[in-house]
Amino acid sequence: KGLNIRQHRWLELLSDYDCDIHYHPGKANVVANALSRKEREPSLRVRGLVMTIGLDLPRQILNAQTEARKPENIKEEDVGGVGYLVMAIYGP
Repeated sequence: KGLNIRQHRWLELLSDYDCDIHYHPGKANVVANALSRKEREPSLRVRGLVMTIGLDLPRQILNAQTEARKPENIKEEDVGGVGYLVMAIYGP
């Protein structure tokens, strides 16, 4: 049986070296078998999340809440005969 393209490339690469290559049948090569087995359970993908929170975050939240409670940011609307207040919310 002839070599495929990939095997030809390996043969060309290894032909530059003075080495002996010995074949170990798969059953006899226990270490390679353990390393080449596919995992039974798919691995979990983990994505890191980095978030920098400044020391002034509580102050920014308080300022945003104070701004939202100002009378000019609160308006009344009439929806279906029921009045309710709409408050604008500003984030830090």
